[in-house]
Amino acid sequence: MKIITSFRFILVILGLIIIISATAITLTIILFEGEKIRHTVKTTNPKVGIHTRLTDEVEKWKIEKTFEMVREMGALWAVEYFPWAYMEPSRGRIDWEHADIVVEAAYHQGINLIARIDWTPEWARPKDTPGRYIDKENYDAYIKFLKEFVKRYYPKVEYFIIWNEPNLAFEWGFRKPNPQEYTELLKRSYLGIKEIAPDAKVIMAGLAPIAENSEMAMDDLIYLRGVYEAGGKNYFDILSAHAYGWKFPPDDPAEPSRINFARVELLRKIMVENGDENKPIFITEGGWNDHPRWTKAVKPAQRIDYTLRAYQKATEEWPWCKVVAFWAFRLPQPSRTYNDYYTFVNFDFTPKPIYEAIKKYATGN
Repeated sequence: MKIITSFRFILVILGLIIIISATAITLTIILFEGEKIRHTVKTTNPKVGIHTRLTDEVEKWKIEKTFEMVREMGALWAVEYFPWAYMEPSRGRIDWEHADIVVEAAYHQGINLIARIDWTPEWARPKDTPGRYIDKENYDAYIKFLKEFVKRYYPKVEYFIIWNEPNLAFEWGFRKPNPQEYTELLKRSYLGIKEIAPDAKVIMAGLAPIAENSEMAMDDLIYLRGVYEAGGKNYFDILSAHAYGWKFPPDDPAEPSRINFARVELLRKIMVENGDENKPIFITEGGWNDHPRWTKAVKPAQRIDYTLRAYQKATEEWPWCKVVAFWAFRLPQPSRTYNDYYTFVNFDFTPKPIYEAIKKYATGN
């Protein structure tokens, strides 16, 4: 309170200085902004989180506004995507500007940031391959970037997700999913990060929840078992999970053939079977959609009820689940698809009813 009061006093003085000296005004503003304090997230549920999806947001004030509203909602956690290809467009030339803004904005609001890092630059993959393609010949280039990222942002960022949904061919460069190859990437990433920051937390990629086995996808339960069989147990601190509910409520029972929120319990069972019960799970994507015409959507009121119940369920029934970060707070621009109906605030930052409901649940306001 003393700091805030003194700030107000400075601002009053500013009004007088305006008449006297433009130079003095500039100096006083710098002093005022230099006293930036870190906020504290006030929440009744420390597991509440969100996926912020700021990758393509270019305006600084919108990035800062996003994290301010996330804090006001009562979310202690945010997952954000940092594309390697965006940040290192040519070998050895890393552009930190956008990432700096994101990390500082989240830190200033008191939010724990979880960084997902993937997407291969054109220079680090064979010709005519997509951005999600990474081969063993270029693992070292990825690890080198990871290490530079950790050097710059740890400990403001403590959590690092290695790749995304590698059990889908789409996310594995349109190749057949291969848990052995991913485990090698995970192992080398783990060792590289720990070399820089031994206490940093390495998170295994969230797997797409899918009960399919084909050239295009591998069942997430089978894939996770494959990672353990390949020796992956020693090379991650936290398992990431993607928990989409589709049309089912959060208490719909988990079973291998069904995609629902409780499918996370089946991932947990595999961890326990492999002696990994001491590691937590972070839900880094998930939730429900309320598009009026999408076959996997629910009604807006159901979405609110299911989301609040999911937070409650994780708190009451899943002590091993430490974070529930749903997709997605806001999109940088409207997608004009069902994806717009996953958001918690509109493109113009107008809060949706689900935002207000979570804010009331998590903060009491």
